[in-house]
Amino acid sequence: MKLEFTLNGRAASWDGAPVTRLAAALRDDLGVTGTKTGCDAGDCGACTVLLDGRQVCSCLVAMGQIEGRSVETVEGLETGPDAMAALQQSFLDHGAAQCGICTPGMLMAAQELVRRNSKPSRAEVEDALGGVLCRCTGYGKIVDAVMDVVSPAPASAPVAGGAVGSRIVRVDGPAKVTGRDVFGADGIPTDVLWIRVVRSPHARAHFELGDLEPLRRRLTAVLTAADVPFNGYGIYPDIKDQPVLADGHVRYRGEAVVALVGERAAVLAIRDDEVPIAWRPEPPIFGVDAAMAEDAPLVQADRPGNLLLKGGVKRGDVAVAFEACAAVAEGTFETAFVEHAYIEPEAGWARRVGDRIEIHATTQTPYMDRDEIANLMRLKPEAVRIVPTACGGGFGGKLDLSVQPLIAIAAWTLGRPVALVYTRPESMAASTKRHPARVKARFGCDTEGKLQSCDVTALFDTGAYASWGPTVANRVPVHAMGPYAIPNVRTWGEAYFSNGPPAGAFRGFGVPQAAIAHEAMMDELADRLGIDRLEFRHRNALRAGDTTATGQTLAHSAGLAECLDALRPHWRKAHEEIAAFNETGGPHRRGIGIGCMWYGIGNTSMSNPSRMRVGLSPAGTLTLYSGALDIGQGSNTIMVQIAADAVGLPAEQFTLVTGDTDLTADAGKTSASRQTFVSGKAAEKAGQDLRQQILRLANAGPQAILSLEGATLSVRDGADVRTIDLATAGPLMGEGTFDPPTTPLDADGQGVPYATYAFAAQLAEVEVDIELGTVKVLRIVAAHDVGRAINPTLVEGQIQGGVAQGLGLALMEEYLPGRTENLHDYLIPTVGDVPEIECLLIEDREPLGPSGAKGIGEPALVPTAPAILGAVHHATGVRAHRVPLLPHRLREAMVAQQRSKA
Repeated sequence: MKLEFTLNGRAASWDGAPVTRLAAALRDDLGVTGTKTGCDAGDCGACTVLLDGRQVCSCLVAMGQIEGRSVETVEGLETGPDAMAALQQSFLDHGAAQCGICTPGMLMAAQELVRRNSKPSRAEVEDALGGVLCRCTGYGKIVDAVMDVVSPAPASAPVAGGAVGSRIVRVDGPAKVTGRDVFGADGIPTDVLWIRVVRSPHARAHFELGDLEPLRRRLTAVLTAADVPFNGYGIYPDIKDQPVLADGHVRYRGEAVVALVGERAAVLAIRDDEVPIAWRPEPPIFGVDAAMAEDAPLVQADRPGNLLLKGGVKRGDVAVAFEACAAVAEGTFETAFVEHAYIEPEAGWARRVGDRIEIHATTQTPYMDRDEIANLMRLKPEAVRIVPTACGGGFGGKLDLSVQPLIAIAAWTLGRPVALVYTRPESMAASTKRHPARVKARFGCDTEGKLQSCDVTALFDTGAYASWGPTVANRVPVHAMGPYAIPNVRTWGEAYFSNGPPAGAFRGFGVPQAAIAHEAMMDELADRLGIDRLEFRHRNALRAGDTTATGQTLAHSAGLAECLDALRPHWRKAHEEIAAFNETGGPHRRGIGIGCMWYGIGNTSMSNPSRMRVGLSPAGTLTLYSGALDIGQGSNTIMVQIAADAVGLPAEQFTLVTGDTDLTADAGKTSASRQTFVSGKAAEKAGQDLRQQILRLANAGPQAILSLEGATLSVRDGADVRTIDLATAGPLMGEGTFDPPTTPLDADGQGVPYATYAFAAQLAEVEVDIELGTVKVLRIVAAHDVGRAINPTLVEGQIQGGVAQGLGLALMEEYLPGRTENLHDYLIPTVGDVPEIECLLIEDREPLGPSGAKGIGEPALVPTAPAILGAVHHATGVRAHRVPLLPHRLREAMVAQQRSKA
């Protein structure tokens, strides 16, 4: 069917099947890739465009409906070459784009609103954006950006004193707000072969493959386990337990079994039931109780008792201390599998280049990918090149391999570029999750409310394969007592295999689950002693000079008490307002809660290095070579700001080369909130190294002022000005490496697991419908000790996004294996769910960090769920022991509570 329509104000034509999705036609046929896709079901809204001026999900519109109509995409917003629309500029100025995958859809939804309503209210803006999901931002800065276009706020004065501390816009922001950022499914060559993966419908089964030759005649190739040179991968060098393709045995529903390779139409034409697989299903093991049972079959043959790892921290005499306590609180808390729900499904493509394989894919860890692919393919690491695409959200989920092994093996074998893009159901079935946990906690204090003893045991369901399970089991015991000074501690963690999906890294590595338990215990102890909940925490907060449960002395930068001080006026005012509201009666009750956390930055008791380079070319190009991947958190901008001040030249003069393993040094993985602290310090050292080289060339002192114009570098040292002709003196290259000082933990968990810790406290106000069991979060005030806010706008964005994910963890997010398949089955917070979030930045500087900075990505999420759940308890008297606290669970608990009082 040939049809004519208008695309971004210009005549366009298209010829194809009328049932083709508009999103597919725009991206695949017309090359308009600014329109992103995240679900193909109308759930996420990333593909939002304007059709005759009204927003629609282009994945739900058939091309047969387009004849004679007007289609507008993000590309049509620009008013000219390099001239962004006011809305795009406002998004850039406000930091409204983080990973950027939802940004085009948000912009188009906002564009419709501002055209028809020149002065919308904030509620009207939220309503207009309600069809587009964002997993990164928490929505606040997006709404602010739209409001600022329709009701401009006075421009804030620039911060003096250099790049660090300034609210400069993201260096990669223009690409995000114009739709030019290249994600995993963008930029795929036209001559690629495509892969479709056949996955197991069973959680546990043996299988046999039948005759595959008929399929091979219809396709270019059919890959099985026999085609993988070394069929096992994993995070740890000694645990390579996950096959690329299962070999006769599957351990979870969604495990890859066969890869079909061919032209796109050919692979899509083959139904799963046409692939000859004889299944022998077996009873699956779900949950830690089943995994720990004496008669439980082994998920992994070499793991007796299905135990992956165990370990803990011991200090003092817990039993004796409990006997002397004036008050003791204890409880058991359970959490579920949680889906990362990044808006960009896993995607990428690969090609063979001579004797090397080149992989373009979405990832959080290019060097780990390189080494793992080399091992799988039995190649040398230098034979593998990883070129990371823009990452449309990660949160830990893209630390594990996904599409990379299959596209690499197929491209290497066939000599053709090969692509693989997961569907949303495939992403949900195949990707890692947050570990379900059962945390049993017991805390005791004296009559003055000083904590004396703590005993916590956390059991984790790590699913079918190890993934990041050892990291979770190791990190949680260090944090499970909370950010408090407790002389007697026993914390213990165990991770067990099951036939659930692999549980991996997810923003916090198990610490959010532990925080739900320890913060509930703080509330109970405070209530029993009649001490204000904030004051109880303040009384017990770790401070500089205190010794932690691992025996580490916190020499500096332990700002929890300062965070609580910042919250105190908000806490008092909210108490007064809530008391007045609740006196009116009715079906709604309000409550206030508080949650505290600490979080060790970087790897636990492991080497954690990063290497960065800053170069000046003979032409005068100033370049930061950064292997630190920006997955939305803003590290590209942070690294430039740090390097700029270290060199002494303006940030706007820097160009950035990032991620490519051929062009950048290994800066480590983007996880554990480490990039600002670790890679930022390496960038600072690299900038300082380059500056020292320049000063030596100019024979200038340390206070000299640099300026760069073209290939001429001027050095002003007092009254003297010296110039360096880079055409003859260049190139210059500064290098910096940083590895935070830690020590191994002994058998009792004693040692220095992290060089520094982030601290935070958050306040939550909620309103509960006591008849329905629904919870509305009204307000969050988040006080975070970040060491130094390199870019306050980006820090606030991380806090707001983390709060939104913490809200989801507390109230709505639960992945059910075999049942959760899309974003209408799995609910994440929308713009209407996320409340006002006020950020209070506490800067208790860390001497080891760049300009005193620490980290914020994971700490932002950890205290939110405990604060919300504490607020629900304050409103209803119900303590949540199973999370998420869905309405029916809260309602049942309130009914049970009423019956117990009768």
